[in-house]
Amino acid sequence: MPSLTVDGARTRAASLTVHSYDVDLDLTRGDRTFGSTTRIVFSATSQSSFLDVKPDELTSVTLNGEAVDVAGLSDGRLALTGLIAENELVVVASMLYSNDGEGLHRSVDAADGLTYLYAMSFLDAAPRIYACFDQPDLKAPYKVKVTAPPEWIVLGNGAATQVSPGRWELAETKPLSTYFVTLVAGPYHQILDSHDGIPLGLVSRQSLGEALDREAEDLFTVTKQAFDEFHRLFGYRYPFGEYHQAFVPEFNAGAMENPGCVTFRDAMVFRSAVTDGERSSRARTVVHEMAHQWFGDTVTMQWWNDLWLNESFAEYMAHRVSTAATKYTDNWIDFAFIRKWWGLQADQRSSTHPVAADAVKDALASLDDFDGISYAKGAAVLKQLAAYLGDDVFLAGVRAHINANEFGNATFADLVEKWTEAGAVGLEAWAQNWLRTPGVDTISAERTATGVKLRRIAPAASPANRPHKLTVGGYDENGRGISVPVLLDADEVEVELDPSIAVIVPDAADDTWAKIRLDADSLGRLTAVMPKIEDGVTRAVILNSLRDAIADAELDPRLGFDVVLAALPQEDSDIAVTTMVNWALFRLLGGYLPYGPHRGQLAEVLAARVGSTPAGSSLQLSVVRGLVRVSADADQLKGWLAGTGVPDGLAVDAELRWDVTQQLARLGAIGDAEIDAELERDHSSEGQVHATECRAALPTPEAKERAWELIATDADVANYDLYAASTGFWHPSQADVTAPYVERYFAEIAGTEKLRSGWVVARSAGLAFPRYAIEERVVRLAEDLAADESVAAGIRRAVGDEADDLKRALAVRLAYPFD
Repeated sequence: MPSLTVDGARTRAASLTVHSYDVDLDLTRGDRTFGSTTRIVFSATSQSSFLDVKPDELTSVTLNGEAVDVAGLSDGRLALTGLIAENELVVVASMLYSNDGEGLHRSVDAADGLTYLYAMSFLDAAPRIYACFDQPDLKAPYKVKVTAPPEWIVLGNGAATQVSPGRWELAETKPLSTYFVTLVAGPYHQILDSHDGIPLGLVSRQSLGEALDREAEDLFTVTKQAFDEFHRLFGYRYPFGEYHQAFVPEFNAGAMENPGCVTFRDAMVFRSAVTDGERSSRARTVVHEMAHQWFGDTVTMQWWNDLWLNESFAEYMAHRVSTAATKYTDNWIDFAFIRKWWGLQADQRSSTHPVAADAVKDALASLDDFDGISYAKGAAVLKQLAAYLGDDVFLAGVRAHINANEFGNATFADLVEKWTEAGAVGLEAWAQNWLRTPGVDTISAERTATGVKLRRIAPAASPANRPHKLTVGGYDENGRGISVPVLLDADEVEVELDPSIAVIVPDAADDTWAKIRLDADSLGRLTAVMPKIEDGVTRAVILNSLRDAIADAELDPRLGFDVVLAALPQEDSDIAVTTMVNWALFRLLGGYLPYGPHRGQLAEVLAARVGSTPAGSSLQLSVVRGLVRVSADADQLKGWLAGTGVPDGLAVDAELRWDVTQQLARLGAIGDAEIDAELERDHSSEGQVHATECRAALPTPEAKERAWELIATDADVANYDLYAASTGFWHPSQADVTAPYVERYFAEIAGTEKLRSGWVVARSAGLAFPRYAIEERVVRLAEDLAADESVAAGIRRAVGDEADDLKRALAVRLAYPFD
């Protein structure tokens, strides 16, 4: 089915002005379909246009009182002719519930059999719920009515009132883009509060009710603190009335910024112990979606090429506001270790793109650009811009932009104009180099006789003159440091720093966007010095430098592994521990280095570290999780499940039990019967997904075939079960049993586009990729598939990215072969 092109959107926007939507949904028709009636009032300056609607059955369409032939519906579009200056369109349809996280998603909780619904209208999904002119720049107010089972509650963009048993009316909204329209309906557990005149609410499934009650204080506190800070920064009050945060099942993204009713994946309602880093991450997600209420919702991009304005801005503000207003202060440590690395990888693949892309892609293809560039790189660049302009100018431009374009649409050029009016100079050149040119500079330090020379090299494929405002750190043998501020606005800059100091770290505070290279003397001292450096951000900069240099085949991966082994015994950040273990498992072991012997070394270090962490601490939990993932000690793991030999202070709760069960399954130490027994113990929806991943991890031909059939042929599998099967399938220790599926992946994965739609297609293709089959033939198969234009764009993008990573792994192995 075709996706809307930018030219098609511009043509339709030039001829239509939408005045209002009235949407009436009937959710009482059974478990397959729901009723959808839409009344649209709009003006037209041409006699023809088209409507977007993707029904199970299009019952009737009436335009200005005259019937429209429903047989004209083709590929989700219905041609409209005979338009006059003022029009009324009424569309009656039966729509399908979905199980892929888009449209109106229907989920049955395995814990108690209760049914929950939520609407995800993002990109091309709105017409799966109601008839509309589906593009971001045709905003209009909405009135929504809903018929639901009488025991349900209903939430949406406008305040919801139950006018009679099972009948709900939602207050008219401010003008919204179609992709913001949401509905949350079901027997949800609800908690209400208010702050500064804003009604607040939280909802989750009933089976998570106790957990939500425990978490409500933290969630409300973060929300209230962020509202106060956003009001102070923007000088513009939250305009959408009530503010509900709905934690919903089987949600694809982390969250979605629907005005008045933000939806989150309900794993953020913690039912088991979590690390401090995970709590901090949740707080940032809450604040990120709140930032969208101004930047994205109040002022919306005109077309998807400016999606970075939404996501980069919200990402930057989430880290900034969380640090300034909440108790969570490790935000920039997380950014350096996790988010920035995500973006750096994306910026070095063949699919890299400018932060501010040209408006050439259609709506669905734009989904591919929701990546580490639009989020992390854009946030880093905005952080640089705030330093470059000064905070007064930066915020003045943002405030003027919001006020000038409230409830409308705007472009990046509009924002540049407001920054320029606020006093910015030379912004066009800055934007050209940083935002409209892809790629990442490399910054290195060279010791000279009298100091340090800082070098900047732009990528050959996308040269640019990018100024970097940063600090250079120097650290002695005890990890004590000094820092020197530098404006790197030329290819070489001299820095006054003692050249004999043990370790030199360019961009030690992680202030810019660049690949950092350490000199040979610094590299030789890292195992001794890095664990002693107190600043967590600097340790992240060093680790990212190692990760990147190794991926570029410029540095022996054994050095990176040695640094991890040296750092873990002293590392006090759960974010850092998790990052290092993930890198070791996902890239080093089975990728750049042989899995078996190095796994044992990592397990020994983590086992020793468990004993030196405070009992019951976040750090203990992160270390134990890492140990579980690399342990080959099946007896110890089984003992933990039985309650024997458990480290003091460690709660072997539901989520940790599943971690242990999955590792036992991967080792072949248990089978289906034991997984079924664990599922009987935890018969929740979460347990069901974990069980799917455990079964996929079993090292038997029967288990792999069963999992593969689910991945490649099951059209009805729910999205989370699909992701779980894909994640559990491949492992470097199981190369023999998974070998037959390498070629099957390339023969069969393209066909999954016919089974599923939207986000889930590309994501499952990426998760199911045979990333541990590091061979030239696999690269060729991947490149051929990525180049096949008959394959869905999302699959091609996912496979192309994985092919790039495989090529880098092959280059590392060639440069530094296994012993």
